[in-house]
Amino acid sequence: MSAETADAAEPAQGTGGAADPGERRREQRGWYFYDFACSVYSTSVVTVFLGPYLTSVAKAAADADGYVHPLGIPVRAGSLFAYTISASLVVAVILMPIVGAAADRTGRKKPLLAAAAYVGATATAAMFFLDGTRYLLGAFLLIVANAAISVSMVLYNAYLPQIAEPEERDAVSSRGWAFGYTSGALVLVLNLILYTGHDSFGLSESDAVRICLASAGVWWGAFTVVPLRRLRDRRVAPGSHGAVGSGWRQLMATLRDMRRHPLTLSFLLAYLVYNDGVQTVISQASVYGSEELGLGQTTLITAVLLVQILAVAGALGMGRLARVYGAKLTILASLVVWTLILVAGYFLPADAPVFFYALAAAIGLVLGGSQALSRSLYSHLVPRGKEAEYFSAYEMSDRGLSWLGPLVFGLAYQLTGSYRDAIISLVIFFVAGSVLLARVPVRQAVAAAGNPVPERI
Repeated sequence: MSAETADAAEPAQGTGGAADPGERRREQRGWYFYDFACSVYSTSVVTVFLGPYLTSVAKAAADADGYVHPLGIPVRAGSLFAYTISASLVVAVILMPIVGAAADRTGRKKPLLAAAAYVGATATAAMFFLDGTRYLLGAFLLIVANAAISVSMVLYNAYLPQIAEPEERDAVSSRGWAFGYTSGALVLVLNLILYTGHDSFGLSESDAVRICLASAGVWWGAFTVVPLRRLRDRRVAPGSHGAVGSGWRQLMATLRDMRRHPLTLSFLLAYLVYNDGVQTVISQASVYGSEELGLGQTTLITAVLLVQILAVAGALGMGRLARVYGAKLTILASLVVWTLILVAGYFLPADAPVFFYALAAAIGLVLGGSQALSRSLYSHLVPRGKEAEYFSAYEMSDRGLSWLGPLVFGLAYQLTGSYRDAIISLVIFFVAGSVLLARVPVRQAVAAAGNPVPERI
């Protein structure tokens, strides 16, 4: 990030936040609420409702062979959601470095965060108008909302070094994560009440789904007010630069610097591969459950609620395992479980909710832990003094480059017409990621980065 002038009122970026502990805590509490605001989009929209609903809209618009033709390209209606997720992440990859550079150049992250958040929230709220055969509208709104949340998360994460001292950051980051899971679960409960009781509310099933989609956008926009009121911008020093192209230049410079730390780069590559598989399973599970297994929205909602609850317990449990066996071995074990989940999903019988719940429970137990331990393991591999730029590359891997999995899923369904073949195709990400991770000598990597080697790693 760009350096800033340090004064009592507005500390420089990356100095650890406001000098006044009370002001710092006030900003931290505001910061937590952005995760509380936007996490409902990830849970209610992407994970539960939009995949099956957009697929049904696309099928209503399909020709006799089951194809829609966006821009004249023949696409199986069942592949549209996966392709759109992939396209939205490509757009995010283009935008994230540009917006990050603008934030560094001006020091005005808050207006950019507001713009990204409200563009995404507006696009999500506009999903209320997704009905009939308007699959192109749905695809467009998904691309806008998904790219917007990715951009907003880059800006949101960039506040952490400013609002928390180094020794506070793990706790502050974890609280934000907990706020997000809490809001996701809370809104899903409200969605479940509305969806299951839509007849008593005088609504059709389609009306209930569209209200659930739109309400996520309203929630996102409403609670974004809290961080925007509490977070502060910091001034940049005269002569600071971060023009539009500099975001990409900084990313390329970081990747070139990583060539001096090839073991760190090797871990980042492994993470990129297996995390792509994780993100794809989460985004496509509801489509698989509804289209292939014939499960209703009520089952999907309660299954995702189960994932939300068990993800917290799983993260804590895997953290304890990591203290005994080391983070690398624990992550590798979780990737074996992810692979078994996909194999079990391939053979899962249709119209059998109890087996789907069992699979959801397994996902919950490894979801939070595999991601949390990956981040903590990577932190040991980052050279001292380069935390911000290396974690920028990690953020790009985490959010911006997870487009290949949905593309593979969509292509597999496009070519075979089978969601079972599509879901089993994702095994390659976990197998390849496991092989790449197993080849990283993490103790040597930590030492090569100039960091003390923990007793267990």
